Amino acid sequence: MGKVMEVNGPLVTIQQNNIRNGEQVRIGKLGLVGEVISLFENRALVQVYETTESLHPGEEVEGLGKPLSVELGPGMLGQIFDGVQRPLNKILEMSGETIARGLTVNSLDREKKWHFVPADNLEVGQIVTQGTIMGTVQETPTITHRVLVPPGKQGEIVEHAGEGDYTVEEIIVRIKDRNNKLVDLRMYHDWPVRTPRPFQSRTSSAQPLLTGQRILDTFFPLLKGGKAAVPGPFGAGKTMVQQQIARWANADIVLYVGCGERGNELVDILETFPQLTDPYTGRSLMERTFLVANTSNMPVVAREASIYVGVTMAEYYRDQGYDVVMVADSTSRWAEALREVAGRLGQMPVEEGYPAYLASRLAAFYERAGSVNTLAENMGSVTLIGAVSPPGGDFSEPVTSHTKEIIRTFWALSKPLADARHYPAVSWIESFSDYEARARDWWAENVNPKWSSHRQQALTLLTQADELERIVNLVGPEALSSAQRWTLESAGIIKEGLLQQSALDETDSYCSPEKQFRLMDLILKFYETGNELIKLGMPVEQLAELPENGKIRRLKSSIANDQLEELDSFASELFKHLDYMRAEYAGTKETNA
Repeated sequence: MGKVMEVNGPLVTIQQNNIRNGEQVRIGKLGLVGEVISLFENRALVQVYETTESLHPGEEVEGLGKPLSVELGPGMLGQIFDGVQRPLNKILEMSGETIARGLTVNSLDREKKWHFVPADNLEVGQIVTQGTIMGTVQETPTITHRVLVPPGKQGEIVEHAGEGDYTVEEIIVRIKDRNNKLVDLRMYHDWPVRTPRPFQSRTSSAQPLLTGQRILDTFFPLLKGGKAAVPGPFGAGKTMVQQQIARWANADIVLYVGCGERGNELVDILETFPQLTDPYTGRSLMERTFLVANTSNMPVVAREASIYVGVTMAEYYRDQGYDVVMVADSTSRWAEALREVAGRLGQMPVEEGYPAYLASRLAAFYERAGSVNTLAENMGSVTLIGAVSPPGGDFSEPVTSHTKEIIRTFWALSKPLADARHYPAVSWIESFSDYEARARDWWAENVNPKWSSHRQQALTLLTQADELERIVNLVGPEALSSAQRWTLESAGIIKEGLLQQSALDETDSYCSPEKQFRLMDLILKFYETGNELIKLGMPVEQLAELPENGKIRRLKSSIANDQLEELDSFASELFKHLDYMRAEYAGTKETNA
């Protein structure tokens, strides 16, 4: 037993012998949980995951003999945890709407029985190694939970449980290790959150993470196992973009970590997600989703831990061979927690008061993304998408600028676009994706080989239009040629008919890759045909006033993903009409000549 010597906000100095750096401790009569972050002689500095009000010097401290860890096993899906993996529904039952300090709750239900089915090759005398699948449990109607031999464990099976119903604490396999020591394996195990889980090797995935959002999938793609950031100021629509990704992404498991965001935003998410229907199964989305909720008014140190808790749980399902998407909202609040703790530690501040290790901590977090060969020789992936909340929308501030150097897909949200009611407000000027070259093969094989050239043509058109708009703002539209005015008009069609997408539109909330390409192909052909007509002498005003112009802008909402033949029919009639006009103007030009 040790004792408290000094209390400085969430940092507590204790006197304790035989304690290790990173070890968890319980402090005082309330049993507040903390983590040792520094050692000097017989004293240790502890960051406490709960408020330290009323704690005083002299109270007893007990070392728990392990670092901050999470429990990994069946029963996580559908749950809502706090920043240190305590299930909020259990906390509600035990302490009401206010979380009592020092409350100890098992992360996984110890009483619920799961129907365990042993693996076909599981037998006495078999040698099992870390990552071996011992059997399966149907965790939800959507997800089969594969029970793994924990990392670091291996040996010869001495006995194992047969098919039946067991709690997570019952022994399902007993092995004899290389020292002839018996080791009991259960359906769950602990894992320290700051240690990445092992795997065999990284792989180079070319499978895109499809979200059904055209501005993301078509223009700035993200691959499974990739890392992306969604920076944007308040009111730009970060939360809605992340909810759309969580709802529609073609991943097996979705994890949403609310890290330091406002309570009302998280309440909205916690109330909305259980009501959502999984578009791939027709069942509740929560059957393949779980949430970590840590609001801005919760203890600052638990906010810092919540990111690691989330990514460790994501890695666990990756190890089972699943594709996992983790959305972290937001890494800016997590960085602010680092800054507050660093300030109390008296560490030298650098840019805007953040600690010097901000960039390395961000890099270490995002590097836990990836597509891997698991220890069980399956393929699995963790895709990390971090929201960033730069003050005043300043993308040059430290968190955004460091994140931009680490990630490979950057979905920059624009306040002017949001103010203009253009959603999702992803800026096509500031955003980028380094995955385009690898995504190109998938689009060529599964959708159309022209995807990459069409994407580049559309982005070039949008960039040209942005430059022309500056000229119009300075000297007026009269300074533009007919071709330039048609470029502006066509860019407007791309913005309204392709890039805008309402999350509340039942038809357009999700757009299939085939529909995304066909809409883009139609608009670009319309632009090219219009250029030809203008060269033949057709006034740009007449071209812009064609009834088909407005219809193209509305196709996204009027034609569903399974009605693409109607889109082809519309395109056929449109270009027949334009061919007739081309022939008419070509004849007039020859007559005049």
